Amino acid sequence: MKIAAFNVENLFDRARAFNEGSAMATQAILEATSELNGLFEKPNYTVADKSRMVKLLKTLDLGKSDTGDFVILRRIRGRIVRRPRDGSPIEIVAAGRDDWIGWVELRMAPVNEIAILNTGRVIRDVAADILAVVEAENRVALKQFSDIILKEVEGQPYDQVMVIDGNDDRGIDVGIMTRPGYQVGFMRSHIHDRKPDGAPIFSRDCPEYAITTPTGERIWVLPNHFKSKFGGDIPGSRAKREAQARRVAEIYNALVDQGHDRVVVLGDLNDTPDSPPLQPLLAETDLMDVAEHPAFTPGEFAGKGTFGLGNDNQKIDYLLLSPSLFGRVTSAGLFRMGAWPGKQPERWTVYPELTSEVHVASDHHVIWAVIEDP
Repeated sequence: MKIAAFNVENLFDRARAFNEGSAMATQAILEATSELNGLFEKPNYTVADKSRMVKLLKTLDLGKSDTGDFVILRRIRGRIVRRPRDGSPIEIVAAGRDDWIGWVELRMAPVNEIAILNTGRVIRDVAADILAVVEAENRVALKQFSDIILKEVEGQPYDQVMVIDGNDDRGIDVGIMTRPGYQVGFMRSHIHDRKPDGAPIFSRDCPEYAITTPTGERIWVLPNHFKSKFGGDIPGSRAKREAQARRVAEIYNALVDQGHDRVVVLGDLNDTPDSPPLQPLLAETDLMDVAEHPAFTPGEFAGKGTFGLGNDNQKIDYLLLSPSLFGRVTSAGLFRMGAWPGKQPERWTVYPELTSEVHVASDHHVIWAVIEDP
């Protein structure tokens, strides 16, 4: 049985802000979008609220129309803003949430065609029986990718594909794909798990999938995508990752207490093994990192990093196994052929079609493990 995790960074469409803006500019767009949508939800808009809304609309290039370079003001009913044609300042005309229905959303743009096909080549060549996919737009997109793109690159489409919509409004969810004989059964979402202040714990989700293998054993698979450091590792981001790690540890321990000793936690945790935010999961449970298994090999480049150029300090993707599964690992490693290899010299072999950074399947490398049957 081969299990793998891959952050595909969206299969077909990605927010334009990520493709065309600098990291700092993109972070500013994301923060302004989030703050503006939060203000929109208030039952009554104060003078200060309206002033801030106007400023944020201008920041998002929505001062002259409902469509900016990177976002759209989506209006379903009612009116939120007046933009006088005589050049007078724009103003907020709604008194509160009940006066209108709408929100601000990120504009999407197609992923490069060669990059899409290279993503298919990576998944084809890794050939995992159970594949956790991070940053899939939705189940339909993931299913179409499996049925159409994998066939296009002469790969084998997956038998079962599942994505539960998560908390991120950018369309970056976590999903699961399984080969014939690996049946997805019980599923449980944690999108509604809350912190004491009422905010959701998970940026996306920590779904639980109970998968029955061809030998009849049940494996619990928990794909994850923790809060990123994008735009800077601010205290709020670190606190959110720690809360996510602690909650995943609780979910894992609950499964173990219920007698389930074959559990996999995997995906993009967006932090390094020595980082304090991840310690509730890495140090305070008996989960074991496959990258520390004697059979693990990073491939042509010696670094254990799973992101970017693969340096040790770029290890942010994980495949964590309960002890009973870790003891059955026969081989494990990283697959990098779809990632940019750097220059002078190139660090690893890539697909012939990958001639520019825009052609990468992902900035992330696949982490995988083969587990012998019981």
